[in-house]
Amino acid sequence: MRFIFEQIRVGGDRNFGYLLGDREAGVGVLIDPSYTPEAVVERARAQGLKITHILNTHGHADHANGNEGAKALTGALVAGGPGHPGPTDLTLRDGDRVPFGAYAIRVWHVPGHYHDHLAFLVEGEDAGFTGDLLFVGKVGGTQTEADGRTEWASLQRLLREWPPHTTLWPGHDYGARPSSTLAWEQRYNPFLLCPDVAAFLKAKGEWAGFKAKHGLK
Repeated sequence: MRFIFEQIRVGGDRNFGYLLGDREAGVGVLIDPSYTPEAVVERARAQGLKITHILNTHGHADHANGNEGAKALTGALVAGGPGHPGPTDLTLRDGDRVPFGAYAIRVWHVPGHYHDHLAFLVEGEDAGFTGDLLFVGKVGGTQTEADGRTEWASLQRLLREWPPHTTLWPGHDYGARPSSTLAWEQRYNPFLLCPDVAAFLKAKGEWAGFKAKHGLK
């Protein structure tokens, strides 16, 4: 298989890191290789890949704390969204593309959970990386009502612009399984079932009680 994809448990609060690559070209990228970047880099070496980019979905420390280690091991460029709080070599903006061999990642700027939050879609493979915006069965936390409204708009944008069959790969293993599809989440995720932003904000406010009632972690 030419397209290399690995979901890697990196530690922290059930954090996921990701390795993507082109086997024939021998190049790849990392997404959020936090906590144990050496383990993610070792997987790249085992696959025979030279890492060109280290991509952050957002600048929260639990996603970006492996940047320095991964860069030291690979020499790759560290890339984050607009206003990323840590040192980066490259700022990614909405609509940018990051190539790796015959493949490319398309960038969506999807703030709400955090101002610099990005989502990544591998063109032609319909694999989407949602960081802390969208999880399996839930959505990312927000600090204010304004942030909640921004997050709602970002989620609605992905629902409009990503193919329904897109596989979703989140930043944490917070759901009943480690991945999902956009169609599945649209059908079952209680936050995506909300008819409008007012209902969405109400659901976020009642989430703790909802989790307790339904035995969710």
